[in-house]
Amino acid sequence: MRRALFLAPLLLASCIPRPQEAPPPRPRPAAQAQPPLQCYAGLRAAGASFRPLPDSGTPDGCGMTGAVQLLDIGTPVRGLGAMTCGLAERFTLWVRDAVQPAARGAFGVAVARIDSFGTYSCRPLNNQAGARLSEHGRANAVDIGAFVLRDGRRISVAADWNGGDATVRRFLRAVHDEGCRRFNVVLGPDANAFHRDHLHFDMGRGPYCR
Repeated sequence: MRRALFLAPLLLASCIPRPQEAPPPRPRPAAQAQPPLQCYAGLRAAGASFRPLPDSGTPDGCGMTGAVQLLDIGTPVRGLGAMTCGLAERFTLWVRDAVQPAARGAFGVAVARIDSFGTYSCRPLNNQAGARLSEHGRANAVDIGAFVLRDGRRISVAADWNGGDATVRRFLRAVHDEGCRRFNVVLGPDANAFHRDHLHFDMGRGPYCR
């Protein structure tokens, strides 16, 4: 009798279903890069002239694979350095099919020049020590600070994103939003203080648009 009383709680416990542990999340697969020759063909079809760059790397993880130097995309762009071919193709199409039509629609003139804050830079995210490597460290990001119109007007992200001219504000938000349709990650002044003066586009893990 005592043995039966002792076993009863054990048998009862064995009948109670245990909560199932959630399976560990599966890692997201890395984005597949286009083969270089296929990407080069797409870049030429977009109307760009460019120079392929040799692959390189550094001990701290920076470097570039399948990068190019854009020479001409139909609109002058200051400050461009090495860019992965995929980024260069998306950037060329963004300028051609988003920036120029938006400028003509808003201001009646084309963009004469775009001012970039650069592309390749071996540094952590947002230049914060201890952060993971920025996509700039892979030549996989580009920052845009301003647009100069053919009539001489200069539209800058820093001064005009929240400026007094509603047409200019709409133009900046239009090219930002069009970037979200082309790049994997887009950050602007509404993202954080680190991007208060430029639009950041990259082809890292996404999609993310802010």
